[in-house]
Amino acid sequence: MAPFDFHFRGRLIFAPGALARLGEIASQLGFRRALLVTDRGLAAAGLLSRDRKGAVEEAVRVLAAAGVAVEPFHDFDANPDTAMVEAGRDFAASRQIDSLIGLGGGSSLDCAKGINFLLTNGGTMQDYRGYGKAARPLLPMIGIPTTTGTGSEAQSYALISDGRTRAKMACGDPTAAFRAVILDPCLTITQPFAVRAAAGFDALAHAVETHVTTRRNGLSECYSREAWRLIESHYERALADPEDLETMAALQWGAYLAGAAIENSMLGAAHACANPLTQRYGTAHGLALSALLPHVVRWNGVAAGARYGELLRLAGRDLNGMSPAEGLARRLEQLAAAGRLPVTLSALGVPDQDLPVLAREAAGQWTGGFNPRPWSAEAALEVYRCAY
Repeated sequence: MAPFDFHFRGRLIFAPGALARLGEIASQLGFRRALLVTDRGLAAAGLLSRDRKGAVEEAVRVLAAAGVAVEPFHDFDANPDTAMVEAGRDFAASRQIDSLIGLGGGSSLDCAKGINFLLTNGGTMQDYRGYGKAARPLLPMIGIPTTTGTGSEAQSYALISDGRTRAKMACGDPTAAFRAVILDPCLTITQPFAVRAAAGFDALAHAVETHVTTRRNGLSECYSREAWRLIESHYERALADPEDLETMAALQWGAYLAGAAIENSMLGAAHACANPLTQRYGTAHGLALSALLPHVVRWNGVAAGARYGELLRLAGRDLNGMSPAEGLARRLEQLAAAGRLPVTLSALGVPDQDLPVLAREAAGQWTGGFNPRPWSAEAALEVYRCAY
């Protein structure tokens, strides 16, 4: 078995209604004046939880009751970029912030991490592209996901788009991990169907890709397999009945485990191909993955077929004479259909004449270097054409 160095990150609280413990946990971590980073849509809607209280309002209430002052920041969108992070830094700089709380989807959690980099270490987000480039520790943070997809709460990376080129930058540091994560499945049940479908498929993609990367290890594989088992078996039920709290809890836990797997095993070609679509056309990440992942699985079959077969066996799926890669690709297409997600690039409106340019961009993506089959512009073009 290959040696590895695995990092466990912070404290995890997982329970229905766990948001009520935010004030207690913040106090234990020494929070006195926290920046609450939550996107505009969530702040405007309040994000109703199962008991129909607004999650943002409830977070502010329990923090105030614990003596923690709150400075809310909402001035950012999906796929936060460098300008939005800089705006958050400027907002926080004059308010004597000693801590941050990310409440929302992956954009809120990533934006909180990005603001923290600039607030504590200065410079620009481009200075932190890669890992371990922060000279000083970041301020303590709490992460509270309200969607079941990105797994950002389990990672020490922030994904921030370059405001000029729109390229996604992974900026990581050991101190960028959340000190505490609150997983409250009550916060996930009011996700709109489209968000639930796309976020859930994103988590599926994380489980599949982390299971086959060249950087995987004995412990990350445990996370990948359990994430796949939970998400594959609960995704369709979550789409049909989001009020089923047990189902949503399983999906939320699976998404967290898939994020934890990313932290130590990285991703592969599907994400390498998805990022240029978001950069060029603003394609939602989950939709890009639904259109690409089944085709990447087929393409990777010669190198990772046996490992794909393990995932099918975990899910109790028969091959019925198909190769493991084909069997898994078809199951992924079934799941995408349940979420009314696209399974081709043409369905996303990607111009076919753009494929060579997209392939060159995909070849330069960091995650492609961990794919089980060697990655290049020629390989990316083949995948894009198969997915078209």
